[in-house]
Amino acid sequence: MEFISPIVTNLIIFVLAIYVGYHVVWTVTPALHTPLMAVTNAISAIVIVGAMLAAALTETPLGKVMGVLAVALAAVNVFGGFLVTRRMLEMFKKKERKAAPKAQGSSAP
Repeated sequence: MEFISPIVTNLIIFVLAIYVGYHVVWTVTPALHTPLMAVTNAISAIVIVGAMLAAALTETPLGKVMGVLAVALAAVNVFGGFLVTRRMLEMFKKKERKAAPKAQGSSAP
């Protein structure tokens, strides 16, 4: 005999995953952000492959629409991840120094 509905169990797991994910993401130090983004991009690329397989193997129109939506959202995630990673890496580049101004009073003939 089941005392708790599977829907309630899944909802509890979902809420706990949100809570844990929030605290994990907000405690990451800035130095670890770029390597973690690279790993996240790799995971999202795997999600794209899985979504394409799921979309190709479904027989219902709703399944195909959901598969295409999953591929689109994962692609946006990968693209955004690469933009954020590039922006973070640009923060660590050395800035070019401006050229020293020429001394006045020395005129060339």
